[in-house]
Amino acid sequence: MMAINVEQKDRSLVSEQAVEFVERKGLGHPDSLIDGIVEKASIELSRQYSKDAGFILHHNVDKGLIVGGSSEASFGKGAITKPIEVIVAGRATSEFEGKRIDVDAIAIQAAKDYLKDHTRFLDIENEVIFSSKIRKGSSDLGALFKRSREAPLANDTSFGIGFAPFTETERLTLETEHMLNSAQYKKRFPMVGEDVKVMSVREGAAITLTVAIAFVSRYVRDMSEYIGLKEKIADDIRKNAKGITGKQVEVSINHGDSHEKNEVYLTKSGLSCEAGDDGAVGRGNRVNGLITPFRSMSLEAAAGKNPVNHVGKIYNIVAKKMAEEIVASYPSIKECNVALVSQIGRPISDPRSVYIDAVMARGDRLGPIASKVRGIASETLRNICGITGEMALGKYEMF
Repeated sequence: MMAINVEQKDRSLVSEQAVEFVERKGLGHPDSLIDGIVEKASIELSRQYSKDAGFILHHNVDKGLIVGGSSEASFGKGAITKPIEVIVAGRATSEFEGKRIDVDAIAIQAAKDYLKDHTRFLDIENEVIFSSKIRKGSSDLGALFKRSREAPLANDTSFGIGFAPFTETERLTLETEHMLNSAQYKKRFPMVGEDVKVMSVREGAAITLTVAIAFVSRYVRDMSEYIGLKEKIADDIRKNAKGITGKQVEVSINHGDSHEKNEVYLTKSGLSCEAGDDGAVGRGNRVNGLITPFRSMSLEAAAGKNPVNHVGKIYNIVAKKMAEEIVASYPSIKECNVALVSQIGRPISDPRSVYIDAVMARGDRLGPIASKVRGIASETLRNICGITGEMALGKYEMF
């Protein structure tokens, strides 16, 4: 029987602390791209397994790498001179009842499809090289799929972390990137590349957003236009911020530029991986879409893990859902953290331990509602197979 431990914490809310750092790596950042690619590979493998076997077979394709290429970009033009490389690795079932399942082809096609859907100026066939290094899975981990009872058995001893609600700084960080990478904004400013990164620093009641944007060179004529575009985009970010926070917001775009030396952030594709950066699974955002060093976090790479019994993926989503439901149900809980830990071979619906801590509104106590908080946790775990079924369909963001 799992233990659900609930505790009131008498500490300052993160939003009330003197300083707060929050980061968001946008959809075109190489770490986000490879997370998206391996998650797409898992979804497509799950779909093919369900078609061929009637259920999802064992797989974990949570290892992957983007090796940056080389490029030349200047105002009005650009070219990728050495291709970007995408490598997907992990373990997967490649045969079922005598029928071969081409996991390498599925993974490579998934990678191509993901890049086509999430980049605008990358020539997938000529500017990217794809390879799959997926191997046969461990027999003992594969056997856990077959030994499940009422719920699948955990294939790892791991933990998941979730918290709620977001602070204003966290919301601002996430929504700034969402705005810049929205279809509406790309229509207005097609030169804003998909590789956007937002680093937010709140000091008291002032927030500084340092935003990196890979500008698409074909849409920027000269230095004067580049500087003007940065000013317009910064103004849009400040206007968007007013709907999220009343705090003073300062915006700096491409802070490393040197206009005098003609050194600016221009790319052919709108992606830094064409020349300046590489990407690895798990190095970017957590499942809540952010990197939050002032919060409890798991370092687990959730993307690409199987959605059936890999708790390194499942428990991070479940912990987040628990925390969100708890604060939504009880407004007197101003901040909630949830942690779940598994034991390999134990049903995923029955963690070894669940820990929930809450910061209450001034004068309120957790005691009178502690049993109800435990009830939310228990109910979420009873419904865990419904959550994992939605994961297999890609209904949850992993980064």
